[in-house]
Amino acid sequence: MTTQIPSAIKLHKLSRLLEVQFGNESFQLEAEFLRVLSPSAEVRGHGNPVLQTGKMNVAITGVEMVGQYAIKLIFDDGHDSGIYDWNYLYELCHNRQQLWDEYLQAIRDAGASRDPEVSIVRLFQ
Repeated sequence: MTTQIPSAIKLHKLSRLLEVQFGNESFQLEAEFLRVLSPSAEVRGHGNPVLQTGKMNVAITGVEMVGQYAIKLIFDDGHDSGIYDWNYLYELCHNRQQLWDEYLQAIRDAGASRDPEVSIVRLFQ
C-alpha cells in the first residue's frame, strides 16, 4: 500500500474540527471522532478495544508532528498518546461514516452514552 501523505492539516479549535487535505480532497474530522478512534494503546486495549464513552464535548488543544510520518493529537481530557500515522489518518477520512456508525452501534450495544453528563442505568435486562 502506498502511503498517502496529507497536503495540509488545520485545527479549527472553535468548531472542534481537524481539517485534513489529501491532494484535492478535503475532509473535516470531529474531535470526538478522533478521540474515540485514537490509535493509542489506551483505546485499542492491546487487542481488546476499550469503548470510549462520554467524549461528546472533547476538544483538540494541540497538534504535534511526529517525524515525517504522523501527528499526535492532544485532547482537553488529558489524552495525548495516540499517534495518527498518515495511513490511519487517510483511513479515518475515507471511512468516516462507516467507522462512526460502528462506534454509535457499540455505544448503543453497551448501553452507554457519548454525553459525559449522562449515566445510563439498565433496570431490566
